[in-house]
Amino acid sequence: MVIFVKPINSNKIKNPVSARLLSQQLAAPRFKEPEEVVSWFGAMQAQDYKGMRWAVEMRTCRPSLKAFRKAFDQGRIIRTHMLRTTWQLVSAQDYHWMLELCRSNALRGLRGWMHSNGIDIPDYERRHIQDLLAGEMEGKGSFLKEDLNQILIQKGIKMEEHRLSYHLRLAEYDGLMCSGDLHPTKRTLALVSDKIGEGPRMDRDQALALLARKYFRSHAPASLEDFVWWSGINVGECRKGIALLGDELVPVRFRKQDYYLHRDARTRGFRSGSVLLLPAFDEYLIGYKSRHVVLHPGHAPKAHNNSGIFYNVVALDGEIVGNWHPSEAECGVTVFKDGVILPEEPLRKETVRFNSYIKSNN
Repeated sequence: MVIFVKPINSNKIKNPVSARLLSQQLAAPRFKEPEEVVSWFGAMQAQDYKGMRWAVEMRTCRPSLKAFRKAFDQGRIIRTHMLRTTWQLVSAQDYHWMLELCRSNALRGLRGWMHSNGIDIPDYERRHIQDLLAGEMEGKGSFLKEDLNQILIQKGIKMEEHRLSYHLRLAEYDGLMCSGDLHPTKRTLALVSDKIGEGPRMDRDQALALLARKYFRSHAPASLEDFVWWSGINVGECRKGIALLGDELVPVRFRKQDYYLHRDARTRGFRSGSVLLLPAFDEYLIGYKSRHVVLHPGHAPKAHNNSGIFYNVVALDGEIVGNWHPSEAECGVTVFKDGVILPEEPLRKETVRFNSYIKSNN
């Protein structure tokens, strides 16, 4: 039986793992709609085009692939490059202010990659390509990258694929393009004006405070260093974002490490013996600079490699203990932590939950 207890009112915490499960909506999830989950997090890692869907839906009360597709196609959830110049899911209501907050850092990172690849795109070329594509895309829905390349060819412009990719990324950071409808395997693009329209904007301090609120509310307990890593924003501005929240954040200490909890955080209320099948690049791991709270350092190579590739992992009571494979029968679960035996019934229920989510596409 899951027991709900009142929000934290102490600066002590006995079990940061259970608190994270609750903050991350992995235990006793409170949301019905997928866009509510995405908005709760602010941004959710989305490299894995299929895994991102399960990452969102497993945090809803009734996981449904059909519900995710509907929210994505209707533009309530957007996939774009946002924090740390990498793939993120954001809600439509957060898109505009978050892009303004992250744009300068994202462009700096992108131009560094372009320079390392010997590619320079002058402003006149960037504006010309964006104007041309926007004119052809307006009011016409979603386009594959191949479709956009054909538009350029028809206009007499032949462009190497890598260069086109950078043009499309610049168009994202300029607020021109974002994700289109959900394709089974490929990314699609649409105009922001068609997919989202206008949205709320705010000054930088307001945006910093809101980003900090969303991060610590969804990831707590977490440290300043975790927030810096996740946001890709410099430490000074991250400190400012935390300071702007005032007493919303409660300092806590665990094993000589300093963390913050949001004042409304739940710190208990999950069922022991729980098994979770977490997708690759899930926020439960990638959302923190230091992952030792839930992953033993000796097991880290089983969860991610040194190049930043994260794998599908199994959590037992919040601790990462194994791997799984979505395409295999019974989800191909294996355990890499010595001495651990996954409880049969919770594992069966989680496998059924995932398979039911997959079947919900129809």
